[in-house]
Amino acid sequence: MAGSSLLALLDDIATNLDDIAAMTKIAAKKTSGVLGDDLALNAQQVTGIAAHRELPVVWKVAKGSFINKLILIPMALAISQFVPWLITPLLMLGGAYLCYEGFEKIYEKFFHKKSSELHTQADDQENPLAADTSAGTLEGLEKEKIKGAVKTDFVLSAEIIVITMGTVATESLARQAAVLAGIGIIMTVGVYGLVGFIVKLDDIGLYLVAKNRSSFFVMIGNGLVKSVPYLMKFLGIVGTVAMFLVGGGIITHGIPLLAHLEHGTHFLISTALNLSVGVFTGAIAVFIVTMAGKLKPKTS
Repeated sequence: MAGSSLLALLDDIATNLDDIAAMTKIAAKKTSGVLGDDLALNAQQVTGIAAHRELPVVWKVAKGSFINKLILIPMALAISQFVPWLITPLLMLGGAYLCYEGFEKIYEKFFHKKSSELHTQADDQENPLAADTSAGTLEGLEKEKIKGAVKTDFVLSAEIIVITMGTVATESLARQAAVLAGIGIIMTVGVYGLVGFIVKLDDIGLYLVAKNRSSFFVMIGNGLVKSVPYLMKFLGIVGTVAMFLVGGGIITHGIPLLAHLEHGTHFLISTALNLSVGVFTGAIAVFIVTMAGKLKPKTS
């Protein structure tokens, strides 16, 4: 009797694990699109860091991503149980933030570039030490990069979790928690493993050139070293576009009229709609923040 009960218990555990694995696989497929955007955004966020600090920075951002998910998963479970209507407004707020980040990059590049260069030259003339890249300045830059990347990851992680919640909405709380935890681990390890690989491509190329006599491997190494700067610039562009696509997509799905227009349309039309909504939302957000900054009373 005891033996049969134990076998029945083990059978139930195995069945539950199979079901959780199957649901996790379905959720992974649905969130794979966000994974590409997440990869491009985070690879772009950690560019400009000194070579010997690239992997430590990626690791710090990855730890921040794990912390984000430790915060978001219990929140998502609690909200889905008690105030499910709150998920969409919170997600739209995060989408608007992504659009703001994307448009701010464009705004700074095209409208503030010349003035910032003039300010930098004037500051350097008044104080030659201001142009020095001291250890404190580099450390501050690194911290800002990490902070920005973790903030962006928070929004993307929230979207991944909400998409996953949609696939397990009818399941028990325990199964929801198990699937969310599985997706959180898979996505974090996958994204930041690839980001770490991308930022070290140039070092891999240099290693191949230095350690191999074969012309084939030397050619590959040189190709990697030369292509990495272009890859990083490309990822920077893709990352900015991804901010608009992800943020715009969240806004579109949260507004019934736009969601209805997007439903059933061709992929290119849907992408164009999300991109347009993202740029428009970002422009409004930057305008509001800029105006608020100008109206804020200056302290002497």
